[in-house]
Amino acid sequence: MPEGIRLIRDRKALEDLLGEWEREPLLAVDTEAASFHRYHDRVYLIQLSSRTETAVVDPLAVEELGALGERLADPAIEVVFHDADYDLRLLDRQYGFRPTRLFDTRIAAQFLNEPGVGLAALLEKYAGVRLDKKYQRADWSARPLKREMIQYAAHDTAHLAALRDLLRDRLEQAGRLAWAEEEFGLLESVRWTPAEEGDLAFLRLKGAKALRGRPLAILREVYDWREATARRLDRASFRIIGNEALFAIAEKPPQSVEALAAMAGVGSELVARRGKELLAAVRRGLELPEDQLPRVPRGPRHKPDPAYEARLEQLKAVRNRLAGKLDLAPGVLCPNGTLEAIARAQPASLEALAAVEGVRKWQVEALGRDLLAALPAPAAAS
Repeated sequence: MPEGIRLIRDRKALEDLLGEWEREPLLAVDTEAASFHRYHDRVYLIQLSSRTETAVVDPLAVEELGALGERLADPAIEVVFHDADYDLRLLDRQYGFRPTRLFDTRIAAQFLNEPGVGLAALLEKYAGVRLDKKYQRADWSARPLKREMIQYAAHDTAHLAALRDLLRDRLEQAGRLAWAEEEFGLLESVRWTPAEEGDLAFLRLKGAKALRGRPLAILREVYDWREATARRLDRASFRIIGNEALFAIAEKPPQSVEALAAMAGVGSELVARRGKELLAAVRRGLELPEDQLPRVPRGPRHKPDPAYEARLEQLKAVRNRLAGKLDLAPGVLCPNGTLEAIARAQPASLEALAAVEGVRKWQVEALGRDLLAALPAPAAAS
């Protein structure tokens, strides 16, 4: 066990830890999943740090984590993450944990226009700590965990409290703390949203919508086979067979084990273990009747609206000018999607602007009047 790091592997050890940290006003939190290795992503490690101590919780060993969820939901405790979104979604799906009173160091760094907002870049700049990326794609579902892996994971939270303090001070000095705090508050509503399934899931593959007819049918069959196999084995999809190989099979379908084995990206192990299954999927695509071949659905055709496009360009010009003035990335100051909503809604007042979906209070205060000035005045009633 790495020195100074507590590995929590049973309920009593977790209860003891939380008891000792009962008066801690701040907890830094991170999770480790295994999406690079597993199909079903879940939390395989939870890192916790107070201002003085770090613990790593093994959720595969600790059967009951409810006390931790209650602590994270306590509004008296500030919970610090770096890039909280996916951690919050996993914690919500797996345990129903919904942390409150959040501080996200990545969001804080974005509002300070840091050139690098990744945790490694920020820790190196502000704490002089260089994170080893050796275990960045480690299989956190494997047990037992190596000592070095626990040490690596612990570093993700060990310095978060100090980083939070530095970034918070800079936000306050820049007059942007309220901006960040509004974003932190919105994080409290983040929930797990499952990926869309169904017959058209294969169309999410980059390049799928360029295929037509029989190749598209074969792609659907081999994709569905891969996903079902990955789900059953709990193995990341690309570890069954990669996307490039799926497209190669769809465009030049092999009809024998030998032809399949000769294709780039297939691999002898896959052919030996699952070649017949894969060829069966290819045959299903080849034998599908013409009138049942899949088609790429056409999205709604929007009638060109030059006035809307002109409004949007004006809003972008204002946003970009203010982003330069405020030394912020344009997408942080106001994303294009929000500008599109504003261009459609054509608000005529700050109150109406604040009611547009996606618009933050801090955006209304920081650039609301400039955005309204960029919109054409409402046509007078006749």
